[in-house]
Amino acid sequence: MNATFANGCFWCTEAIFARLNGVKSVVPGYSGGIVENPSYEQVCAGKTGHAEVAQIEFDPNVISYEKLLDVFWHTHDPTTLNRQGNDVGTQYRSAIFHHNDEQKQIAEKSKKELEDKPVFGDPIVTEIIPLTKFYPAEEYYKKYYDQNKDAPYCRFVIDPKVEKMLKQYGNELKSEFI
Repeated sequence: MNATFANGCFWCTEAIFARLNGVKSVVPGYSGGIVENPSYEQVCAGKTGHAEVAQIEFDPNVISYEKLLDVFWHTHDPTTLNRQGNDVGTQYRSAIFHHNDEQKQIAEKSKKELEDKPVFGDPIVTEIIPLTKFYPAEEYYKKYYDQNKDAPYCRFVIDPKVEKMLKQYGNELKSEFI
């Protein structure tokens, strides 16, 4: 099965989800826009309508879509519109791109539960929309974090997210990441 999430920079999203047991692969890419086969530069210019996303292939016998949503909600700020930290623009919006009606219903229920508590204090701005097309990112951006751990963005932005995830979901991580 697949899930597709936009929650800021796809380097962060890929690094987080790739560490979970039951996740077979994570492919960074673009979705939600109007330009066919966009490049990273086009998406960053903010004129394509695409968000940076990660498409996650997972084994539902090992990890549920609900668990993936839980990780999604708690590894970014779903209350900021078109922004995650210093990353600003519509390409960094928070969105769940559902693959079918079941995913849509699960995502809407999950969002409503968080809003009813309220977990985040501010209103959740995450879009829940159908996946129409997914465009894989350029090869250079795949496994970016794992290949560039010493890069400043990786150390100052992605490392804290991975550390937070390790504390919160440590027992659900692949053994090579514990």
